[in-house]
Parts: sequence; C-alpha cells; structure tokens
Amino acid sequence: MRVLFIGGTGNISAACSRRALASGIDLHILTRGGRKLDLGGAQSIVADATDESALLAAVARQTFDVVVDFIAFDLPDVERDLRVFSGRCGQYVFISSASVYRKPCLRPITEDVPLENRWWDYARRKIACERRLHEQTTTGVPVTIVRPSLTYDTVIPLPLVSWNQWTLVDRMVRGLPVVVPGDGNGPFTVTHADDFAVGLVGLLGNPAALGQAFHITGDELLTWDQIHQLVAAAVGVEATLVHLASEQIAALLPGRAGSLLGDKAHATVFDNARIKAAVPGFAQRVPFAEGIRRTVAWFRSDPARMIVSAEGNAAIERLLAAGAAFLAG
Repeated sequence: MRVLFIGGTGNISAACSRRALASGIDLHILTRGGRKLDLGGAQSIVADATDESALLAAVARQTFDVVVDFIAFDLPDVERDLRVFSGRCGQYVFISSASVYRKPCLRPITEDVPLENRWWDYARRKIACERRLHEQTTTGVPVTIVRPSLTYDTVIPLPLVSWNQWTLVDRMVRGLPVVVPGDGNGPFTVTHADDFAVGLVGLLGNPAALGQAFHITGDELLTWDQIHQLVAAAVGVEATLVHLASEQIAALLPGRAGSLLGDKAHATVFDNARIKAAVPGFAQRVPFAEGIRRTVAWFRSDPARMIVSAEGNAAIERLLAAGAAFLAG
C-alpha cells in the first residue's frame, strides 16, 4: 500500500510514521524538511504543503492509495488537498479533533454527538473542514475523518504553560505551586501517540473506514489532579496543586479560553466502540503513568528541549495571586 503523510514528524504523526513502516507500508512523508527524524524506509518529499503549486510539483505524476494530512487546520487547506489529490488517491484521511463535539455531553461521547464549539475557533475551523469533506464524499475523494483528543508523546499534556515547554514541570521540581483548572476532579482521557497510531494505521486502506468518522482515544480515565500528579511522579516529586475556576483562568489568560472552555474544562469520556470494530487490534496499551515517564525522559535527553518560560511563570504567578485575592475576600 502506497501512502503519503503530509506531515509525519510531529508529536502524533511521528508515531504514526513508525507504525506505518513497521506494518510494511510504502510510506512517503511530505514536510518542509526542517525536523530531522530517523524514519529509515520512508521516502522523503520536501515541499511546503501550503503552497499549492509547490505541492503539485512535489507529487506530480504520483498516485497514492491513501493520503493523510496531519497539518490541515482550515478550510483552504482542505480545498487545496481536494484539488491536488482528486483522482490521485483512493482514500483521504483528515486529522480533525475531538474538540469538535458539543460539550457538555452527559454520556460517553460517540461519533454521532453533534459538532459544535462556541468557545474555540480552532475547533470551529475543524468542523468547517469536516462539513466540506462530507459534502463531497459521494462524488469526490473517499474520505475518512479521524479525531484525536489529548494525545502526547513529545509534549507535556497539561492545560496550562506546557505542551512544548518544560515550565510547569520545572515548577513542580522546584516545589512551586501549579494551577489546575476547576476542582481537579473532572475526568479526562490522555492518549499516547503509539496507541493512537495503531488505530490510525489500521484505518488506512480499510474499506470500513471510507465515509466514516472515528475518534481514537484511550480508555483510561484520570482526573486532572491525577494527571498533574503523575507528571510530577515522573520527575520524582509531588506537585502542589492550586485550583482555580476555568472561567477565571480564561478571563486572566484569554489565549487559553478556547482550549479550556471549549474542551478541557468539561468532563470527557469517549466510547471507542467504532474504532475497535474497524481495527480489532486497537487498544490502549500505554497507561499514562508509563507514557509520561517516556515523555519526561525524551525532554531530559536534550536540555535544549527543557524550555522554561519567564512569561509562562509570570502567567502562573498571576493566576495564583488572583486565587489568593479571591480567598482573602
């Protein structure tokens, strides 16, 4: 099977690339060429996917059984892909997001939960992409939509001052308090990229996937307090947690409002029956306690990755001051 990944070296996509190669897929990875990974066996295509003429030139006279776009975030990205790959591939896989579901949802989330997110522009853009792809599934490129939730490998999956930086972990190591949105008891699902990759690769070339949407998440449920403490345990400490309402955090840090109020502030439980039926080998095999130890080891293996942001620390201190002022009355 000849597969093209647009992207393929990122937090989620690198694990998918490794899984695809291990599965014997003839994998081609199109990137700008800036990030170097040892993905022996993959064919590298260097081009800027956002430049339609460059993308056309890069894939000229080539066809693929499957094209997976990990870096399509907006409607023009999808429109470009449809123009370029119509007639060139047997399946187009769009990586969406589980943040597209209407929340709160008072039952385990299945793929038929309505798509709506009034808080987060990122999710609304993904919804617009999904709707455009749905419009053309009967006459155009066969489409599969995949919705990851909070998926990690080379990022710290905490809701504040984390992801590509080490700031919150550094605070934990130094015994400084960190802020947890809400009361810390809301359940959420964190999924290791290696587990996600099993589900995604199992959908490639799979007739049961055509015209369908799938979320791919773990089944392990943890509270936000537990998630933070497991990050702390991975560096050998116990975290000092301070709770603050998500609405208050959003008011003080507007840049986090969408992600919090549109996603992580809500108790979120997923029903993974559809992906398990389509890919019988899919299961969560990497519990968070193990996965986050791997992530911490990856950060520590290169001190340049352990970015501590003065701006991030200042944001946490601002939240702590606001919480203390509220308690003081």
